[in-house]
Amino acid sequence: MAVNLDKEAYYRRIKRLYSNWKKGEDEFGKVDAIVVSVGVDEEIVYAKSTAIQTWLFGYELTDTIMVFCDTKIIFLASKKKVDFLKQVAVTKGNENANGVPPITLLTREKNESNKANFDKMIEAIRGSKDGKTVGVFSKDKFPGEYMKSWNDTITAEGLEKVDISAVVAYTMAVKEDGELGLMKKAAAITSEVYSKFFKERVMEIVDADEKVRHSKLAESVEKAIEEKKYLGGADPSTVEMCYPPIIQSGGNYSLKFSVVSDKNHMHFGAITCAMGIRYKSYCSNLVRTLMVDPPQEMQDNYNFLLQVEEELLKQLKHGVKISDAYNAVLEYVKKEKSDLIPKLTKNLGFAMGIEFREGSLVLNAKNQYKLKKGMVLSVSLGFADLVNKEGKKDEQKKYALFIGDTIQINEEEAATILTPVKKKIKNVGIFLKNDDEEDEEEEGDDAEELLGKGARSAALLADRTRNEMTAEEKRRAHQKELANHLNEEAKRRLTEQKGEQQIQKARKSNVSYKNVSQMPREKDIREMKIYIDKKYETVVMPVFGIATPFHIATIKNISMSVEGDYTYLRINFYVPGSSLGRQEGNIFPNPDATFVKEITYRASNLKAPGDTSVPSTNLQNAFRIIKEVQKRYKTREAEEKEKEGIVKQDSLVINLNRSNPKLKDLYIRPNIAQKRMQGSVEAHTNGFRFTSVRGDKVDILYNNIKHAIFQPCDGEMIIVLHFHLKNAIMFGKRRHTDVQFYTEVGEITTDLGKHQHMHDRDDLYAEQMEREMRHKLKSAFKNFIEKVETLTREELEFEVPFRDLGFQGAPYRSTCLLQPTSSSLVNVTEWPPFVVTLDEVELVHFERVQFHLKNFDVVIVYKDYNKKVTMINAVPVNSLDPIKEWLNSCDIKYTEGVQSLNWTKIMKTIVDDPEGFFEQGGWSFLDPESEGSGAEEDSESEMEDETFNPSADEEEEEEEDSDEDYDSETEDSDYSASVGSEEESGKDWDELEEEARKADRESHYEDEDTAAASATKKRKVRPSAPPPSSKKKRRS
Repeated sequence: MAVNLDKEAYYRRIKRLYSNWKKGEDEFGKVDAIVVSVGVDEEIVYAKSTAIQTWLFGYELTDTIMVFCDTKIIFLASKKKVDFLKQVAVTKGNENANGVPPITLLTREKNESNKANFDKMIEAIRGSKDGKTVGVFSKDKFPGEYMKSWNDTITAEGLEKVDISAVVAYTMAVKEDGELGLMKKAAAITSEVYSKFFKERVMEIVDADEKVRHSKLAESVEKAIEEKKYLGGADPSTVEMCYPPIIQSGGNYSLKFSVVSDKNHMHFGAITCAMGIRYKSYCSNLVRTLMVDPPQEMQDNYNFLLQVEEELLKQLKHGVKISDAYNAVLEYVKKEKSDLIPKLTKNLGFAMGIEFREGSLVLNAKNQYKLKKGMVLSVSLGFADLVNKEGKKDEQKKYALFIGDTIQINEEEAATILTPVKKKIKNVGIFLKNDDEEDEEEEGDDAEELLGKGARSAALLADRTRNEMTAEEKRRAHQKELANHLNEEAKRRLTEQKGEQQIQKARKSNVSYKNVSQMPREKDIREMKIYIDKKYETVVMPVFGIATPFHIATIKNISMSVEGDYTYLRINFYVPGSSLGRQEGNIFPNPDATFVKEITYRASNLKAPGDTSVPSTNLQNAFRIIKEVQKRYKTREAEEKEKEGIVKQDSLVINLNRSNPKLKDLYIRPNIAQKRMQGSVEAHTNGFRFTSVRGDKVDILYNNIKHAIFQPCDGEMIIVLHFHLKNAIMFGKRRHTDVQFYTEVGEITTDLGKHQHMHDRDDLYAEQMEREMRHKLKSAFKNFIEKVETLTREELEFEVPFRDLGFQGAPYRSTCLLQPTSSSLVNVTEWPPFVVTLDEVELVHFERVQFHLKNFDVVIVYKDYNKKVTMINAVPVNSLDPIKEWLNSCDIKYTEGVQSLNWTKIMKTIVDDPEGFFEQGGWSFLDPESEGSGAEEDSESEMEDETFNPSADEEEEEEEDSDEDYDSETEDSDYSASVGSEEESGKDWDELEEEARKADRESHYEDEDTAAASATKKRKVRPSAPPPSSKKKRRS
């Protein structure tokens, strides 16, 4: 049969069933055999018989009888089902290999009485223990002749029936990791459908004042689960509703899950919604109450209900009796609001799994079962029949509040909520009017009835407009809170770090020879020539007739030149004050010692009589060999430096299972070798392994991954899995904190010589093929990610960038699309990649924000002030508001300014004196609304005053006239003329020029041209000089 059965799961679960049976607790102690018979009934959705089949085999097997005896298991089913069950039937000679009794498979005969098969099963029951009692699920009654004849056979044999529903339910209640994964997925889908569909739809209905029946709205929710966009990537065929959604409002409430949404129109008051979605046979549940314009009393009751649920979650722990948890919650309600005790729901939830509601594990005062770690419950609590004192119409007078979640029981902490849909009053309240409008509305109540829809829409629209107007103010208020918190937090953090002094690493002192015996005894050394000892990486040079060793690390550079008959070799050494390289700094073990800065050697190019070679040959050889040794030494040092600080990783635990999640034909970035190579990525027990076609291996452990990012191929030419690591790893002789695996989706290059035609069949076919390929790749990557998340029990979660929130910017040399994820800001399609963790960001500053500029820069300052700030240049100014909105939603403080700042100096100042920095206001100097920037503005205005300095009287005149509008030209010119110094008031240009001439005569510079020039100069100083033509007229 094509359908596979999970053998491991079957053996684990059947062992659990048998071990509980052997313990003999409760009803298990009363039965000699267990009989599970399943017929065909389309109307039965939940039954213990089908649930145990799904639990053991993963499928429901209709017309199948299972008999569990002490020493054997018998299955009676049709031929196809028998073929399916053969996968777990134990072969001969291996009977108890798996610690469970052997399986006997009987094939059901169609259109026959099956008496022979029934006799075999009865015989097995008789042979099991005492053979008198059988455990059955008494509530499960399937119709049909086949089931009837089997039940008649049991009755005829006189076997006593005992209902074992409760004990089997308790056995199945503790979920395995795989089951928990499915229930978490089911809960996530329920949350998505509620948030993205139901809540939005209700908002639309209230907004448009639509009249929609509860039943119609419930039907639309059922249709929504057929659309993939609400299912979080799940296959719609694996998703179904646990029950038809229950929507209630307008005074008619029944806080149960057995009711059906009625046909009344939705009333805009308290709207309760209960919905549960089943994923791969496992259930989830969610209950919320949306409130339209709730009065204060309703809000208070709702907030109290949230507190009651919180108290319940604290009580629900491993080993706690269900009745004790219930009574503790009851006591809490009595203590806080005793008048609400009669209004509280009679039970507070139930266990859930393959069956939606487990009747034997209900949270009430009588249940004596203990909770166990791994159980999943649906908690649902509410207050019914509450009275709204402000209600005038019948449907407004009564209301109910109902909330519920899917939760998981833990060992010691409070239960974990699997449906994290926000439920605070601000998230479920829909407010249409402000408090100051209530009186007006009470007076015009009849008018509202007459106006109906229009009045409500207008109120909603007006409210929306007000909200839109105050969005910037809300953002500013939130930023102010963040600023205060930011300075306090940073000050505390820096004070804690003050004690930790940074130890500067001294430069490694390289010793050539530890003792004289290691010195080489070469002929060149005796002849006072330069000798290079490659073994010890040392240059032995004659200094004042003594062979002196210098380690290659002490040599900065060498140069050789030929001048006339001589060759010169100049050797420069590292000394304090000379640069050692970008990262090394001027650090010497003993900087006060005497250092040699340079040595120059000279040798003749002429061969003397009797010499075997030219003397300069030694210098030429020395120059060449020193260069080689220096290169080798620097390469080795660079490799060691790369390895510095590398955290030793655990070994990868290889999972030999062939069904490991795997992706083939991927490229790795950065490249392992010079050329890029294809390979495959495989997920193992504790990490990924990339294996190239050449056999190179790169291991990435799950616990070393800081961000796992999946970049789909929407609008991109590549599809990427990117890993940003906590600690760098080494491959290709370099250290890397970013590793990505990608494959190309479409043609990155286009043939421009090819004739393009809009309706060319080849082009249309190529486009179609590319679309299909993109879809296929996306599905393969998503499938891989889902499997990995299941394998790692959701410890490793892949983030997908939000393309809609993306903005252009240049973090490096080229502009690229930067996209936020849930915990970072990334660009992983370009190389080098850009990844900023939002939790590490202290604040974001926008530079060069001016009206006349099209771009601005973004500066990201980290909480670790020793870390260099990140700059993103050339961000389009139209992205400023969306970026602010996004940062505000992430609780990140942002500031803006018109200038570019020297961040290296700023950060150095902060690190050197953090107390002084925060005493002066800390980061508030960046904020345009802060005192610091106000001082800057004052200084600027003072400078302006110095340039343009009117008298005190005229300043007063200007203040008086500031409220008036200067429309006419005469008023404008009068105003301009009035601005001048006190000395010059009342004098025209002729008088001023006459004064200038007199001054020139006194200085013996009587020259008309000079006087004219002087007048012109004076004219330029005047803020409102008359035109030259008028001046000429007056002079004539």
